[in-house]
Amino acid sequence: QVQLVESGGGLVQAGGSLRLSCAASGRTLSSYGMGWFRQAPGKEREFVAVITWSGANGYYAASVKGRFTISRDNAKNTVYLQMNSLKPEDTAVYYCAAAWAYAGARTSQYTYWGQGTQVTVSS
Repeated sequence: QVQLVESGGGLVQAGGSLRLSCAASGRTLSSYGMGWFRQAPGKEREFVAVITWSGANGYYAASVKGRFTISRDNAKNTVYLQMNSLKPEDTAVYYCAAAWAYAGARTSQYTYWGQGTQVTVSS
């Protein structure tokens, strides 16, 4: 079993930055693709970013590309999401998730999920 715990959410003004962290326990994540997803009220959960197990490649949703950066530290079993130039439409609960040998956007491929952290961007 893998437990994922997100942190770093909060309230920020438009144009500001936040850094989310996702700490894993129970198993090393070095063979897992790690993704970030978000869900706004009344909307479906959507893909934000994913990073491959080696950390060599990151992929992003078009809506965040150029503003968000995903990274990981396998020694610390932690994944990060640096969010810059935040917009009100980025407001959502952000979740991290782990998928064995997969680095894509399909939520169905992810086995482990965190509880989420709220990000609120005010205009």
